[in-house]
Amino acid sequence: MLPPTPRLPQARVLIEMDRYFVLHAPRQTGKTTILDALAAELTAEGDIAALMFSCERAKSAGDDYAAAESLVLDSLREAADLSGLPKKLLPPASWPQVTPGSRFGAALREWCRRCPRRVVLLIDEIDALQGNSLVSILSQLRDGHNRRPKGHPFPASVVLCGLRDLRDYKVASGGEPDRSNPASPFNIVAESLRLGDFTTDEIAELYGRHTQATGQEFTKDAVDRVFELTQGQPWLVNALAHEITFKMGVTGTITAGQVEEAKERLIRARATHLDALAARLHEPRVKRVIEPIVAGTVPSMDDTIDDDVSYVHDLGLIPDTRRLEIANPIYREVLLRVLGARTERLVMAHPHSFVLPDGRFDLPRLLEEFVVFWREHGEVLIQQEGYHEAACQIILMAFLHRLVNGGGQLDREYAAGTKRLDVLVRWPYTGPDGERLMQREAMELKVWRAKADDPTSEGLAQLDRYLDRLTLLTGVLVVFDRRPEAPPWKERGAFERAATPSGRQVTVLRV
Repeated sequence: MLPPTPRLPQARVLIEMDRYFVLHAPRQTGKTTILDALAAELTAEGDIAALMFSCERAKSAGDDYAAAESLVLDSLREAADLSGLPKKLLPPASWPQVTPGSRFGAALREWCRRCPRRVVLLIDEIDALQGNSLVSILSQLRDGHNRRPKGHPFPASVVLCGLRDLRDYKVASGGEPDRSNPASPFNIVAESLRLGDFTTDEIAELYGRHTQATGQEFTKDAVDRVFELTQGQPWLVNALAHEITFKMGVTGTITAGQVEEAKERLIRARATHLDALAARLHEPRVKRVIEPIVAGTVPSMDDTIDDDVSYVHDLGLIPDTRRLEIANPIYREVLLRVLGARTERLVMAHPHSFVLPDGRFDLPRLLEEFVVFWREHGEVLIQQEGYHEAACQIILMAFLHRLVNGGGQLDREYAAGTKRLDVLVRWPYTGPDGERLMQREAMELKVWRAKADDPTSEGLAQLDRYLDRLTLLTGVLVVFDRRPEAPPWKERGAFERAATPSGRQVTVLRV
């Protein structure tokens, strides 16, 4: 584990300033581990009694604030008993007997009155509190916070840690996120910090600790590939290393190729973390952000979109609130696999039937098979697809995945507003002299929507730039016709040759 201070330098500063603040980050990014380490670090320095505890068990209380308060206090006491704090720093043996709705604040006051050090609370899973329960706990924190300047004992600093920023807690409790109210319990927070992802150097340092402990090294290419695939998402960084060292049983130096294999294994296994993210895809506010990313369209710009984008960012699905794209290549692949699962089950062709005698992949034949599949199933699948605007992209990606991923790999690039989805097929094969070679085939997906111009010219220019970047001489442009006046389904699937602006000869498929 990396030390907490370098990952959260602002937290130490705010605690030293006796501030109350929010720390939020997606699930399984190391929040709890960092809070625990930070509490131990602060306590060891001798001036602070720091305690991290979780509100998770209070989730079952719902709006019953009295029950939630009891569960929170039980969690606090249990955490204190297990923390290793010296006896003189522990909370009192019994809490003050006061009216429900005041017990949490009274308990903290009594603890701080007795404790010879400044008390710092790190409250994890604050998201678990709902409605009146959340308002009650925050109101008591605010009340105690405001009385501190008058000499009343109360925690010097409180960190509220969870998945979301405080504005979402406010919405969850029935408040309006943008309405200012100086008496609101949500106004105790001075700052809102977000736990960031690992940098390449931090991944190297983390893996270096494994090397120090075991002697097993990661090559620089392996570390770089981990960062490229994960963009530093902490759970993915750790999961890839665990997959390689324990589940794959690699004993020698770890290479980029083994990282690639571990990535495939993680995605196929649909680990809990990935499954939890996938389960969010059909939440309306998530769909409103993710669907235009997959479709390459511009999202709705109504009054709620900013909150939806912030929520999806807090889930970790997008890198920030300015760039509407999926956070990392692993998530990009998982999302499309999940969304395309229904289509994939309908693909009856066998992947090995598309392998040529020389070992290369027969992409032209795959596209011909897709035309047959599209004519037979396309209309129904589009109607059934929950992500209706992105249905064409999802269906073709599912078809490709079913037939390519048996021996090759797909790299996908997509983002809101780009009006395209880029696909690179990578297929390893053995050359005539026994050398290992890599076949690469590039595709650009465009959709011709109602009342829009034919996107072929734009698509050829975009494909040209994509081929430039990949240093490839040719590629395929697939144009899906979603206009009401599109040809009948049985007549779709025309292939033609076209030239890109730079003169490359490419294939255009209209379906």
